[in-house]
Amino acid sequence: MPAAAPRHGPARADLAMLLVVLIWGGNIPVIKAALSEIPTLGFAGIRFAIASVAFVLLLRAREGSVRPPAGTGWAMLWLGLLGNTAYQLLFMTGLSHTSVANTALILASTPVLVAVFGAASGIERLTAAVGGGVALAVAGVALVLAQDGARVTARTLAGDLPVLAAAACWAAYTLGVRRYAPTMSPLRLTTLTILTGTPGLVLAGLPDILRTDWAAVSPAAWGGVAYSAFLALLVAYTLWNTSVAEVGPSRTAVYNCLVPVVALALGWLTLGERPGTFQLAGAALIVGGVLVARNAPRRQPA
Repeated sequence: MPAAAPRHGPARADLAMLLVVLIWGGNIPVIKAALSEIPTLGFAGIRFAIASVAFVLLLRAREGSVRPPAGTGWAMLWLGLLGNTAYQLLFMTGLSHTSVANTALILASTPVLVAVFGAASGIERLTAAVGGGVALAVAGVALVLAQDGARVTARTLAGDLPVLAAAACWAAYTLGVRRYAPTMSPLRLTTLTILTGTPGLVLAGLPDILRTDWAAVSPAAWGGVAYSAFLALLVAYTLWNTSVAEVGPSRTAVYNCLVPVVALALGWLTLGERPGTFQLAGAALIVGGVLVARNAPRRQPA
């Protein structure tokens, strides 16, 4: 059993995270279209169940077994519950009570939470360059989404707070991945946390799954399920965890801020929605912030 992922360096991790950003940026409209035919919790349960099977088959083919390394079983359970079960349920609950723009803006705080939690826990030392890059990128996201009507008010708090909790769960998961990355490959770590996070999502989605007439679901909606299971989970999660292991949590998490830029570009190319001045300025800040954070000298915790 391999102890850890081979280190390929920042350039490879950058390319991998750009692919993750593209996949997750495209996942938003794909899921939105599929949810017109499949209930939300049922969709989550089905996509994670399919992804779990795919992860197990891939891990067994590449590494021979699915067992966690000695002493990591409970950690994999809690990481799966945080990064998958809790994150997905809080995210979907919040999204149903607040706007898409608010949701995207709050999730863009994830790099800040990763940096703060990482420094507080001693997992990763926050440098001025990384902190400055994260701040630039988050400010850029705020500019991009302000034009789309992102506003935090008393009315939206019922959704905003669960989304913020979801961002905190993902930040904790990302830091946990960094802590346990030296003990196993990214594929094994991702598989184990998907497996431990899936049962809760299947249980929560079971009423929707049983009520849905699956024979009436269109091929396009099934394509959305496949995209979300195989690309957004199998490919993107593994690449995310690989990047965390190779270049650290903060430098990986800052890429979350690029998702709105991808959404802007897709809207421009496919729908003819030309971005406004604030959105273009925000996109420039995001790209600049990512470059500053990712090119900063890496310092390990004392």
